[in-house]
Amino acid sequence: MRISDNMVKIMNPMMILSALAEPTRLEALRLVWDGDEHCVCELMQKLGASQSRMSRHVAALKTAGLVTDRRDAQWVRYRRAPNLAPEVVALVDAALALPPPANPERHAA
Repeated sequence: MRISDNMVKIMNPMMILSALAEPTRLEALRLVWDGDEHCVCELMQKLGASQSRMSRHVAALKTAGLVTDRRDAQWVRYRRAPNLAPEVVALVDAALALPPPANPERHAA
């Protein structure tokens, strides 16, 4: 299956790979990849990140087109983006299939 030209413009491969290359973003994606909505506070707690740092990381995932968000009062909830191209899903699935680092390096990206 070939990704349509419109999808290629939206799904920039470099942005996707960059999003997957950062340990905190990869672990956040691991949490939201289940398809359920996850509050940013949940991601912060599970990943040990501050609110501002977590917001920057999920913003990068959103910019890459991998997650969507929904505002719920003062909270923002994130989930896996619907209707991703099968190739993108396969790429993310492959990245998530790798074991997480024992002690992931935390970056302030």
